[in-house]
Amino acid sequence: MFSFEFTTQALLIALLIFLVRVVSTSLDTLRLIFTMRSNKIWVWLLGFFNSVIWVMTFAFVLSDINNFVNVLMYAGGFATGNVVGMFIEGKLAIGFTEVRVISPKWGAAILDALRKHNYAVTEIPARGKDGTVSVITSSIRRSQVPEFEKLVLDIDKNAFITKEDVIAVRRGFWQAK
Repeated sequence: MFSFEFTTQALLIALLIFLVRVVSTSLDTLRLIFTMRSNKIWVWLLGFFNSVIWVMTFAFVLSDINNFVNVLMYAGGFATGNVVGMFIEGKLAIGFTEVRVISPKWGAAILDALRKHNYAVTEIPARGKDGTVSVITSSIRRSQVPEFEKLVLDIDKNAFITKEDVIAVRRGFWQAK
């Protein structure tokens, strides 16, 4: 039932299917991320173009469904597109993140350094397993996380740092970089 065609034309078509599927799935991955961030315009645009590309690519695969190389390249393009989409989204770093820092000894120094770099931070005194700790929170742009983390770790290399994506409900102080 299935065949494996290795002519130049068949291999070029399979490569084209792979590349188009990578682009399509990357767009879809970005669309899902924009959906979670409630960015309706980008969700609509990416969904529209992804659907057009998907229908055309799938029709191409169906037109020669017996060539198993096309099916493999379609699946490989899908898998690769997910990773490429995640990579692109990571580089874009769109949106905001709530960063939480827990430091048993260096809370005041971390606060001072972050405020000197114009980060809005809030300190919450707390008790950890071994005594008092400083819990420092800040809502920052995702693109600023590496700088923020470096400032913290330069002071306390053992600080516990977590982050989670947030969507602003009401604006407060956001660093204007």
